[in-house]
Amino acid sequence: MRKSGILVHPTSFPSPYGIGDLGNTAYSFIDFLKLSGQKLWQILPLGYTSYGDSPYQSFSTFAGNPFIISPEILKKEGLLFENDAIAPEEFSKNQNKVDYGNVITYKLNILKKAYNNFKKLKNLEAQYNEFCIENEKWLNDFALFLALKNHFINERKNAGKTKEYTKYQNANKKLLTDSQIDDFYYGAVWNSWPAEIAKREPDAVKKWAALLKEEIDFYSFGQFIFFRQWHALKDYANKNGIEIIGDIPIFVAMDSADTWSSPQQFCLKNSGEPTSVAGVPPDYFSATGQLWGNPLYDWQYHKKTGYRWWKDRIKSTLKLVDILRIDHFRGFESYWSVKYGKPTAIEGAWLKGPGAEFFSEIEAELGKLPIIAEDLGIITEKVTKLRETVGFPGMKVLQFGFDSLAENDHLPHNFKDSNLVLYTGTHDNDTSRGWYEKASEGEKDYFRRYLNVSGNDAAWDLIRLEMSSAAQTVIVPIWDVINLGGENRMNTPGVASGNWQFRYTQGMLTDEMAKGLNYLSSLYGRNFEYKEG
Repeated sequence: MRKSGILVHPTSFPSPYGIGDLGNTAYSFIDFLKLSGQKLWQILPLGYTSYGDSPYQSFSTFAGNPFIISPEILKKEGLLFENDAIAPEEFSKNQNKVDYGNVITYKLNILKKAYNNFKKLKNLEAQYNEFCIENEKWLNDFALFLALKNHFINERKNAGKTKEYTKYQNANKKLLTDSQIDDFYYGAVWNSWPAEIAKREPDAVKKWAALLKEEIDFYSFGQFIFFRQWHALKDYANKNGIEIIGDIPIFVAMDSADTWSSPQQFCLKNSGEPTSVAGVPPDYFSATGQLWGNPLYDWQYHKKTGYRWWKDRIKSTLKLVDILRIDHFRGFESYWSVKYGKPTAIEGAWLKGPGAEFFSEIEAELGKLPIIAEDLGIITEKVTKLRETVGFPGMKVLQFGFDSLAENDHLPHNFKDSNLVLYTGTHDNDTSRGWYEKASEGEKDYFRRYLNVSGNDAAWDLIRLEMSSAAQTVIVPIWDVINLGGENRMNTPGVASGNWQFRYTQGMLTDEMAKGLNYLSSLYGRNFEYKEG
């Protein structure tokens, strides 16, 4: 079935609380999808974001992001009083960007108020206990991990250069810069903790779990609320005929509950530092490649366990979404390995991934899965063969189509089959308007001739082109629906700061836009409910 939809992460919704959330504007967005005849809502990973605020670097592959919990819903449920969640004035001054520093402090503060009220009210206690039991396989380690981080961050904040700092510095000075050492130590990366708890000695785990019980319960409560609010929103989407496309990053963050609780799954030294890390060599996005820094998997270990952790991860994510997009799919065929401590991703090597066997093992237990393979970047015939073997649709991006002439495989006339997902651009691209404005004269000329347009409305020209294509699924980023300029892009690969902040504001999505999308999706057979007038 031909479908179309919109890409927007919940952090980008309008909200008075400094960041988009799962409240009224999320429900309004689903209403917009229905009005515009769209069947799909694509999001980025929903994980608990860590330093850098990237949804692709989280403290856990199983936990949700508490910073998108809606204070308004907490008020409705009696977990917050009106005065508990007054939005700071600075949040109203810049509503088109997420101010993560202030948002994190603010959201954790009101969540603590909600937690204290929860303990007094006890009306959700049975549901909370049930949630903790159902998710204990990952929740206990995650909550203890965050409680420990918070403890050591506070302990080290004003301690200066202690003996422990010097020891950590000496152990890492050949691998990390001075500023990285400071960030890692004062940010309490888990391999900087005292050895007994960094290595999870049973007595140490028992001791710290008792000492930090209140913090552990608070972080568990935050997860309970996140999942409660998300499932309510997903139910609303599904009841309105909207499926949600989620996102699984192939790798996990070095500083995460996953690496701390199960270091045997990764290529780590006994000290907790990686032997090699993930990234990609120089490509379209960056001349020095992208050094992601994630530890690589010990695929032999995963194979011995029947890929148990991966099965649990996919099963868990499919409770949150209807369709999975696997980020960096090519890493399952081969992945770029960079020795830990290298300053860029230029020096590295392609190593063999688990291949088709991995997906056969997953399918044997979980059945045929609704997966989209993100197969952008340096794609070889072997990667293409793997994707075709497992039967997943790949991706094409129209913005990539105009830097050469007619042979470019991102242009619709070169699509070999319709089993693909087509984008005007992804979260890693410029907005379509920004892309066109920055394009070379040759690209602009080819674009105008290819579409037979003036170039004055490049974003919606691309939307029409993708809707008309043979691709079974097309996705439009929200910034292209609104026709925003390049200053509103979500992420610039290879740039360390200023990303993931994009938000649109109240009133930007209009009935006229909904009507335009509805018309196009109906015209090209993606929405059979549209009626003129």
